Amino acid sequence: QVQLVESGGGLVQAGGSLRLSCTASELTLADYAMGWFRQAPGKEREGIANINWSNTIRNYARSVKGRFTISRDSAKNAVYLEMNSLRPEDTAMYYCAASDSAVSSDLLSAEYRYWGQGTQVTVSS
Repeated sequence: QVQLVESGGGLVQAGGSLRLSCTASELTLADYAMGWFRQAPGKEREGIANINWSNTIRNYARSVKGRFTISRDSAKNAVYLEMNSLRPEDTAMYYCAASDSAVSSDLLSAEYRYWGQGTQVTVSS
């Protein structure tokens, strides 16, 4: 059974940093386009970053551009989201997702086939 597992969330003060990790069983992440999404209570899920399978294209939501960086380490079968200059409005459940087809810069959740269970990020002011 394909399973994505996120880790690295937690409580951090505003201005701080966190690095989220996404690993997988039964799935070679290097063969997939990967995305990170987040959902805050009472809000819709928001696409925040993606990376294509060849690592040549990265897209970011305007809300995180310049602060967050998506990357992957194929040797570790992992994808990361480095988050810097965190703000209270970044508080949300963060999910990684894998797509077996091309993904767009629109960061649409419908383009992704596999999802993790999420890791909570809380930023205090």
